[in-house]
Amino acid sequence: MKLTRRNLLILSSAGVAATAMGSLPAFASLTDDAIAELTGGAALGEGAITLTAPEIAENGNTVPIEVSAPGAVAITLFADGNPVPNVATFTFGPLSASRSASTRIRLATTQNVVAIAKMEDGSFQKASANVKVTIGGCGG
Repeated sequence: MKLTRRNLLILSSAGVAATAMGSLPAFASLTDDAIAELTGGAALGEGAITLTAPEIAENGNTVPIEVSAPGAVAITLFADGNPVPNVATFTFGPLSASRSASTRIRLATTQNVVAIAKMEDGSFQKASANVKVTIGGCGG
């Protein structure tokens, strides 16, 4: 290959692009880090929390999510494919009649939605659902 100004420009641009791609964060690890920060590294149980989400969301701008955890003090929702994985936190007082919430969230791509519930005894429960998104809702 003859080293011309054009070839040098192409090679240097490819090198800069490859370097920049290596520094992008992995969204799943952001979610794992956020969950570890929330739980303080405590073990996560399963079964005491119910997460209802559609299997397929036609539009990622408004994806309906319902979560219920009897005996929960707080429930936090994460979307592991979004640039900012922490989606919502619902806090329940001692006189809350129902420990459930429903909302609509934005999802960038097909991804897992994870719900973490902090229970009254200090333990944590986890539920997750995979949502296939046909049209992303987080920019683009």
